[in-house]
Amino acid sequence: MLYLIDYGAGNIQSLANSLTKLGQTFEWVRSPEDIAKADKLLFPGVGAFGLAMKALATKGYIEPIRAHIEAGKPYMGICIGMQALCLGSDESPGVPGLGIVPARVGRFSPEDVDGLQKAVPHMGWNTAQIPAFATPSGPVDGEAFGRTYGSAKEEHYYFVHSYRAAFGPELADWTLSTTTYGTETFISVVQHRNIFATQFHPEKSGAAGLRILDAWLKLDGTPQTSAALGPRTLMHTQDVMFTLPTRRIVACLDVRSNDQGDLVVTKGESYDVRGGTEAGAKSEVRNMGKPVELAQRYYAEGADEVTFLNITSFRNWALDDQPMLSLLKVAANTIFVPLTIGGGIRDFTDPDGTFHPALGVAHAYFRAGADKVSIGSEAVYAVEQLLQRALALNGATDPRDAPDAALESDTGIEQIAWQYGVQSVVVSVDPRRVYLEEGEDIDPAHSACVVSGTDERPGKQGNARWWYQCTVKGGREARNLDVLQLARGVERLGAGELLINSIDRDGSNAGFDTQLIDLIRSHVSIPVVASSGAGSAQHFSELFAKREATGKATIEAALAAGIFHRNEVRIRDVKDSLVRDGFVVRTSDGAI
Repeated sequence: MLYLIDYGAGNIQSLANSLTKLGQTFEWVRSPEDIAKADKLLFPGVGAFGLAMKALATKGYIEPIRAHIEAGKPYMGICIGMQALCLGSDESPGVPGLGIVPARVGRFSPEDVDGLQKAVPHMGWNTAQIPAFATPSGPVDGEAFGRTYGSAKEEHYYFVHSYRAAFGPELADWTLSTTTYGTETFISVVQHRNIFATQFHPEKSGAAGLRILDAWLKLDGTPQTSAALGPRTLMHTQDVMFTLPTRRIVACLDVRSNDQGDLVVTKGESYDVRGGTEAGAKSEVRNMGKPVELAQRYYAEGADEVTFLNITSFRNWALDDQPMLSLLKVAANTIFVPLTIGGGIRDFTDPDGTFHPALGVAHAYFRAGADKVSIGSEAVYAVEQLLQRALALNGATDPRDAPDAALESDTGIEQIAWQYGVQSVVVSVDPRRVYLEEGEDIDPAHSACVVSGTDERPGKQGNARWWYQCTVKGGREARNLDVLQLARGVERLGAGELLINSIDRDGSNAGFDTQLIDLIRSHVSIPVVASSGAGSAQHFSELFAKREATGKATIEAALAAGIFHRNEVRIRDVKDSLVRDGFVVRTSDGAI
């Protein structure tokens, strides 16, 4: 019998869905005695190392897990389940791991060689490569991975983590594969006797990940079978090139109830999902398809992630929005790439007066199958609150200068990031250009946000200057906060990714606002997803083009909605175009 450990953090429902798809029966570990009964043990998870280990200790699981491994029974760990095998982690000093793998987990550095920088967390699709090993039966090459674990040498897998176990020759006997991010090479698969563990998420790695899970499940469980590669030593090292994950293409679905009460995918022009009038009355909500069916289509076409944005619900009672929770559960049953949910991730009080924190709302979505939650207007309010406290404490107008005392762990961003990890929190940013007239002064607090370029206002020509002002409520209300203050502020609060929506380019088909994206990319260290304005496959290549002058990593991902819904551009078209322009992308079968 296979048992799964659930220590209470992150989306583990997707793993359960993966096992069901593979025809595997399993039980959840409910007590230490269940671990003793397990023939095979699977430990998945995301979140903070310290919280995970403390949860295992509180539940009395640590010694039974060690006993299971020492008895030679198969153990598979995923992400935290792999890191827990190590001695400890710099993420949680003083908290010991299981102490089985003789490695310590450290944090990625955003600074890399030759002034190049990379975003942290390491988020996206990367390869797992077999080093040149010597074993008693001879050399091991990359094909060993495919022979033993049912996957091809150059396939891509989904990673999302800020901490890693660095690879070194002394760990060769524990390492099946390594992955390089920037110039940092880390262990991506541990394989030692009955232990198999991955830093990436096979349950979120499409067909390639499912094949790995299936192969592990089919091992007969004896130490001899699990130790097929035998003891190994590193034969030689290879030169390490600066490496980034593939460029991600994200399909976004704006979901709301139509006038008949059904959930539909819609798309607005200038944020108006009805658009136009009929005899003086608003027309019906644009219906571009059923959410789950469209999402399944995008998964089949090769979308690297799928995002659902709930744009009208959660007016009163977020946790009672059962249709959206049900939608997510159904989608997670059949879509094995990361899922993000946005809309209503905030503190609220239900009709009977009971207070619910944003953390509770996020928890409901993680348990339903979401991997990340997207926070919009509430992030703006949180940064405004942070800056108010910082201004009172030390006069700071830049969130990076805010003293630690200004952080009170009272925002949804902080609480969710602490419980589930920074990689679980996406902040959706809705900025609008504010043009400056010739000679017009600007508040010094926003001076770093001023850019110049072609004036895109109707009827205008030539160059102009402007700054990017943040908005809330779907772009309907402007705030005295610029986009850099917001981006720096949410990074300080613990967000792990930014989704940048250009109000000015939304629905224009004129291409992404690369000036906006470059401005933000050059001032933050977390991954950035560009949105709004794509009208052709070539627009994605233009966005991803390297911008060496910034000294920053290139944009990690791009998101589109309407052009995919209307079949004006297919995801495959985008990836084919990127390949022609020299970019590495992921397909269902691996790198093209």
